[in-house]
Amino acid sequence: MLQLANILHSKGFFITIIHTHFNSPAKSKHPHFTFLPIADGLSKTESSTEDAISHITLLNTNCVGPLRDCLARLLADGPIACLITDALLHFSQSVADGFGLPRIVLSTNSISSFLVLAALPVIQEKYLPKQDSQLESPVPEVPPLQVKDLPTFPPNNSSDMYKFITNMVTQTKASSGLIWNTFLELEESALSQSRELFSISNFPIGPFHKSFPASSSSILIQDRSSISWLDTQKLKSVLYVSFGSIAEMDGKEFNEMAWGLANSMQPFLWVVRPGLIRGSKWLEALPSGYAEKIGDRGCIVKWAPQQEVLAHFAVGGFWTHNGWNSTLESICEGVPMICSPCFGDQLANAKYWEKGGGEGRGALVEDEEEEGRRKVRGRY
Repeated sequence: MLQLANILHSKGFFITIIHTHFNSPAKSKHPHFTFLPIADGLSKTESSTEDAISHITLLNTNCVGPLRDCLARLLADGPIACLITDALLHFSQSVADGFGLPRIVLSTNSISSFLVLAALPVIQEKYLPKQDSQLESPVPEVPPLQVKDLPTFPPNNSSDMYKFITNMVTQTKASSGLIWNTFLELEESALSQSRELFSISNFPIGPFHKSFPASSSSILIQDRSSISWLDTQKLKSVLYVSFGSIAEMDGKEFNEMAWGLANSMQPFLWVVRPGLIRGSKWLEALPSGYAEKIGDRGCIVKWAPQQEVLAHFAVGGFWTHNGWNSTLESICEGVPMICSPCFGDQLANAKYWEKGGGEGRGALVEDEEEEGRRKVRGRY
């Protein structure tokens, strides 16, 4: 959202950022914006919950009044061109309607994966929960996906998730327009489908990071030593490994990754975010003697300046969870991906790019022999 705000500001717009206290942006990094905090109504326990759906649902309930009051004060000082909100904050549509304000939605998903969410009522009825016997079955409603590629939600709150996504799609359709962090050449067919489904203006103005880098809005502290280490490596020799800011795994899976990287005999830069391994603070789950095993061939950091890493001459591949930012950044730098999606839209993203991008043009894997060489685990 801050990248988009910078893009609009560069075109002459005056920007006011309305934000909750949870994950408040660093105002000092954006002196050209006006920041207005609103109450989010979250208790300390609610703020620290790992249940993302519960968290977002609470915000959609708690922030109605605070956003309405904030907009009323702003409108008292002068007109507002429009309100731009994340698709997840679907409550903002009714607030905008109350003031006669146009609301434009920012979707941080790919268009292709957002269309999967829009088709969820049909998909849920026919294919979910997933049955082992159907995992390889095609899903004609959203080709080229198979049942195994459909979004996966925890069973304890799947009904809440379906309700939330339905509200999000409904309120997106009621908005005045959609902004996408993608570009026409990448998702031309999906963009045509979106324009037909939503019947509102669609603006594919990405990739945002090529206009304004994400480093200025990163919540996590970046370890610059990763760039210094890359500077000492050979051209396209390093495998970069990062599963983003939310994904988690258990200790067994983490150990499999660790030994896979060690036994590959390939230089690697591995982002192990605190909280990545359930039950561990950071590297306690690493096998005994691992540091001695890899020596200088591996570099492990808590967080890296990913855009710089992917653009670095030494990086030859990216082992990723296929979050949309990571996927798009890798595509833009022409870095091949090893795909290990975890949940949500990551499964669909991996399938689309495995098949040659959002349009299904050209396979990333040319033949069975090449597939065998490139397959690491789960997905390729």
